[in-house]
Amino acid sequence: MSEIGLRERKRLRMYRTVSDIAIRLFLERGFDAVSVAEVAAAAEISKPTLFRYFPAKEDLVLYRIADHEGEAARVAGEGTAPVEALRRHFLAGLERCDPVTGLNDDPEVLAFHTLLYGTPSLVARLYGHLERAEEELAGALGGGLGARLAAGQIIAVRRILAQENWRRIAAGERVEEVRGDAVAAAERAFGVLAECLPQLL
Repeated sequence: MSEIGLRERKRLRMYRTVSDIAIRLFLERGFDAVSVAEVAAAAEISKPTLFRYFPAKEDLVLYRIADHEGEAARVAGEGTAPVEALRRHFLAGLERCDPVTGLNDDPEVLAFHTLLYGTPSLVARLYGHLERAEEELAGALGGGLGARLAAGQIIAVRRILAQENWRRIAAGERVEEVRGDAVAAAERAFGVLAECLPQLL
């Protein structure tokens, strides 16, 4: 059992290391200017080994947010009022400046968001991530068309709130200047969801 744990830790460390190296290169030179072969060389692994970990070049970047894919489903499944649980979770993220909420002015986080949203192939791949998040959330909400419609609305609200926060931070506003509006917008959006979505479920 401990051997399996060690193997898993090594595997996860490899993912993190290669992803970090790739993102550093992409930030320095641009996503399209860096080849997969260059990433593999910088990580001191072969190209086939890299593709075993990351089937597509875009996955090197999206690995950093992959652990958020099932987050909404997990949070929604923790209680009897999923929208309220998701509201509290998003507000807690704003409080701690979680990068996934967009309310974070760390230069590295801003650079990563600029890379992610400024590269068309990454944006396209990101929508696959969002679709999988919707599917998992719909399952947590009970499945069926109503659950899928509700999940789509919830994921869209979280995405739009985060993008608005990131847009303002990227334009030069400080976290403390944005925080009040971010909290108010989240409260308003999740309030609307709480009123409307129970009719779908």
